[in-house]
Amino acid sequence: MTEDMTGVPHEPGSQWYDQEAGPLVRPYAMTGGRTKPGPTGVRFDLIALVTLDAGAPGFDDDTGLGPEHRALVDLCRAETQSVAELAAGADLPLGVVRVLLGDLLELGCVTVSRPVPPAQLPDERILREVIEGLRAL
Repeated sequence: MTEDMTGVPHEPGSQWYDQEAGPLVRPYAMTGGRTKPGPTGVRFDLIALVTLDAGAPGFDDDTGLGPEHRALVDLCRAETQSVAELAAGADLPLGVVRVLLGDLLELGCVTVSRPVPPAQLPDERILREVIEGLRAL
């Protein structure tokens, strides 16, 4: 252990930018260099909802899950969250979260419900007519 200019001890070879930041870990290190989620090619929209699967396997050290995977699982354990909320809650870049969620999806740890595409939503004109009809009652 050595000390930097502020007197804070740290391991030799680790680079600290300031006392609050801690050591810098590059995003590609968290994903093993991958930029796309899993071989299934799933794309996670920002508003896709992620839920912890009730039948998910246990999360012991043998699963190969890293600390970032576990952080996402812990966030999903409390409640269903969007991909954007998970990225903010875990304080990770969105691209990293998408790759990690792909891993969790393939392991059967989470389920993802995708938003309805805008083309499949009801026409605004129809909705206004329904509202006007309800008001007329």
